[in-house]
Amino acid sequence: MSDTQPLDAKQTADAVRERGRGSQGVAKGQQTRATILEAALNLASQMGIEGLSIGALAEVTGMSKSGVFAHFGSREELQISVIREYHERFSAEVFLPALREDRGLPRLRAMFEGWVAMVATEIDSGCIYISGAVEFDDRPGPVRDALAGMVLTWHGALDKAIRIAMQMGHLRHDTDPMQMLFEIHGLILSLHHDARFLRSKGAEDRARAAFERVVQFYALGAPSTPSGAVALDATKAEAASAPLAAV
Repeated sequence: MSDTQPLDAKQTADAVRERGRGSQGVAKGQQTRATILEAALNLASQMGIEGLSIGALAEVTGMSKSGVFAHFGSREELQISVIREYHERFSAEVFLPALREDRGLPRLRAMFEGWVAMVATEIDSGCIYISGAVEFDDRPGPVRDALAGMVLTWHGALDKAIRIAMQMGHLRHDTDPMQMLFEIHGLILSLHHDARFLRSKGAEDRARAAFERVVQFYALGAPSTPSGAVALDATKAEAASAPLAAV
């Protein structure tokens, strides 16, 4: 019995060391991939998503083309990975902090404020959601689908925040969530254009002021939707008043 114990102990120690080497290898691979994605995001901000290539990233990172390729497998998967990485960062910087605010209008306002703040930090690089839409609006395929899916996910979060604000009595019951979302997104597009392209000072403050006007229009106690504005059909009215799950 005692003769076998040293062997078992040695086998256990070898197995532990082997697992340790395996874990180190995985961690190193993840770190390398993160480094490549960071370089890819910087490159995409200068050249666009379409400008990304295995060769360009190999040159920027000092890696071999085969080394970069091993982490993504194709140029298309590289582009999609960059879009996903941007979405995760957008969520971490804009959406998740807003969840600390009270549900309803306070949270919707925090989501918009976070969006404005992120656009403001991207004056030189540009927002991939916006620049990517220009690149891929007429290019069907997996990259466009991935980008559109991320934007629609964010739209879904905003739409839900608007509907919760309606449910809690912060906004009128006849508010058209999609119309309000359309107007809010329009403010971000205007901010991006004026701040990035025109280099207009005060664009952020104008975006915030415009948001408050939108909120005032839809706020409880404001006048009903004026004649000529988009009217809710029965389906939208039912959806607007339906109970919502917590965000």
